[in-house]
Amino acid sequence: MKYRIFGKTGLQISALGFGCMRLPIIGKDTSQIDEKKAMEMVHLAIDNGVNYFDTAYPYHTMDFSKGGSSEPFLAKALKNGYRGNIHIATKLPSWLIQSRKDMDRYIDEQLKRLDTGYIDFYLLHGLKRSEWDKLVRHDVFEFLDSAIRAGIIRYAGFSFHDDVTLFKEVVDAYNWTFCQIQYNYFDEHFQAGREGLEYAAERDLAVVIMEPLRGGSLVNNLPGEARQIFRETAPERSEVEWALRWLWNQPGISVVLSGMTKLEQVTENLELAENVSEAPWTEKDEDAIKKARRIINQLQRVNCTTCGYCMPCPEGVNIPRNLALSNDHHIFNDQNASYRYRVILTDPERASSCIQCGQCEEKCPQHIPIQIELQHVADLFES
Repeated sequence: MKYRIFGKTGLQISALGFGCMRLPIIGKDTSQIDEKKAMEMVHLAIDNGVNYFDTAYPYHTMDFSKGGSSEPFLAKALKNGYRGNIHIATKLPSWLIQSRKDMDRYIDEQLKRLDTGYIDFYLLHGLKRSEWDKLVRHDVFEFLDSAIRAGIIRYAGFSFHDDVTLFKEVVDAYNWTFCQIQYNYFDEHFQAGREGLEYAAERDLAVVIMEPLRGGSLVNNLPGEARQIFRETAPERSEVEWALRWLWNQPGISVVLSGMTKLEQVTENLELAENVSEAPWTEKDEDAIKKARRIINQLQRVNCTTCGYCMPCPEGVNIPRNLALSNDHHIFNDQNASYRYRVILTDPERASSCIQCGQCEEKCPQHIPIQIELQHVADLFES
């Protein structure tokens, strides 16, 4: 496993981080982690040198207003000596904070859920303008300072979902150790983007990358023309390798998080982290990425990473699945998308059940006009 110095901490952190957001589940209930499979995945990663594990209060829940099963599962997985070999990163649920006392209450709850006396890396989760202004009003800096003094968190950071102007404001507002941004070869200039990455790195912040495969779309949903470009350039590489290699060969990136669902994905990512994280990136490689990016830009309709922040819908609409089916149709001209819409989704889950309340748009980190897009999906598949 390749390691990198994690900003000003001086810590050696694995170039590959394990994201505990998309663990294997039982059936269709995202709150029911298949613990046997997930445990095997986590232990394989640790045994092969992965030492950065990212989770959050709501991961693996059907309702982001409640604690999910990701944190308690990770506590179980780190028994029998594993905790001492890794660093835990988890997050304050920013959207649930209504007072300074809430911050203490949630971190105390998270310490119990994780069954640990301290959290290595603690982030303000999913910062957007509304959450940021609210947290500042409620003395979030005093909260972080007091938690660090008490030893219950070691390093403070934030994850981010807004424009680069706000990103710079947040970076300059506090003595952060690290930040987490969405970044991949398709989203190079999206949200904080490359400009934000370079701004943070110049200030000695470690930068953690989320959505390196864009919710899997840079692998599962990659257009055939883009795949062909990659095959012609380097036929031995997988789509996963293209995406991760692009990231690992950029300065300023400390950790690339991968939200793995299968043991095979862990095995593949471990091999890539060991063998290609320091491999040279050529002009020919970069040119192939640019060509693939242009193709995706032309075909994709909705900028959705299936993060699930828009859920739950009060009417039961499965927003991420509807938008994914729309993209399948537009990117691939997938004739089976309409069939899957009718067969896989129940009546309440379909786009036509949307009552245009707008709650989902307030929570969407990608700022997607979800109401418009759901109407498009309904027109597309139900006309």
